[in-house]
Amino acid sequence: MKHAWQIVIVVACLMASPAMAAGAAAANEPPYEAKLVRLAEILGSLHYLRNLCGEPGSEWRDRMNAIIAAEKPEEPRRILIIASFNRGYRAFSEVYSSCTDSAVAAIDRYMKEGEGLSNEIAARYGN
Repeated sequence: MKHAWQIVIVVACLMASPAMAAGAAAANEPPYEAKLVRLAEILGSLHYLRNLCGEPGSEWRDRMNAIIAAEKPEEPRRILIIASFNRGYRAFSEVYSSCTDSAVAAIDRYMKEGEGLSNEIAARYGN
């Protein structure tokens, strides 16, 4: 009987290990991580939409690069942030091939949301 409890304890420990590792990884993330990942997605969307609607340039990609340079994230986090930017870009590139009223409305929404996120991150977590 004693042996059965030892097996249960070992199995419970093995099952808890991935959860504890995930918790440790989450502990290494800054408290604003979800907001930063969303901001990256917005910047990717704006990069596509603003260029589509007649404002060619790399302003939004440059802003993303500046965030990455300031954050100096470890590689897994860097990959996540870049993937979020690319997801935002692709989401609109798959839907819009020309600038429409809907694309302009999306630009306005994303500009407001991005500004709000930037302000919140800077106010709550900036130096």
